[in-house]
Amino acid sequence: MMDGTIKFTIPGDDTQNMRYTLRCVFDALNEKGYNPINQIVGYLLSEDPTYITNYNNARSMITKLDRDEVMQELVRCYLFGRK
Repeated sequence: MMDGTIKFTIPGDDTQNMRYTLRCVFDALNEKGYNPINQIVGYLLSEDPTYITNYNNARSMITKLDRDEVMQELVRCYLFGRK
């Protein structure tokens, strides 16, 4: 019998969810007239949710993502292209 909890993830599922969420947030910021890149970077660096609009539930969506995982994936994609 095991004492620890085992994390089970379907490969690619987290990345797809992250990509979908970031795209929705990007679109919501863009629709409201903000610069989406600057706003998302501001949020990722500061963890201040006020960088993200509430429009289309964008703020709630992005705060459910793990910021460290988002930044790791962004760097991975930047260095090695999309998986």
